[in-house]
Amino acid sequence: MANRNRAEVRTAVHHRIRRKVRGTTARPRLAVYRSLNHIYAQLIDDEKAQTIAAASTTEKGLGLNTGGNIDAARKIGQTIAERALAAGVDSVVFDRGGYLYHGRVKALTDAARAAGLNKDEVVAAEAAAEVEAAAPQAEEAPAKPKKAKKEKKEAPAKEK
Repeated sequence: MANRNRAEVRTAVHHRIRRKVRGTTARPRLAVYRSLNHIYAQLIDDEKAQTIAAASTTEKGLGLNTGGNIDAARKIGQTIAERALAAGVDSVVFDRGGYLYHGRVKALTDAARAAGLNKDEVVAAEAAAEVEAAAPQAEEAPAKPKKAKKEKKEAPAKEK
């Protein structure tokens, strides 16, 4: 395993995810591909093997100067959500494509949720954020004072 490069590891993780994630007509798959300079998103119906909608930073009409940053990912998330809602899709299954759910990938999905996709997940995410905000307050309770260590009693030496 030490000789595997990052692309091979991502491909293996992607295949593992794809075994579990399937897009249906009612709930298509939102697939994300992230390169160094661009980010791409597609809504795919795996039952019909058909792409419903797509958005990427390579499109001229979006007015993006660069595609390799979080702001561009947010714009793509908003665009794919608008196109999905126009196509009659309001709930999707997210396929992160083997990438970590962090940075640009997370920004894209958060923007898509904010624009109207998976409204039930937005409510659950807000509830989780409230729980996380309350958790540090509970941890700040005063600590118990440490008990003083008892000194070992020396046993009297036996005399012969």
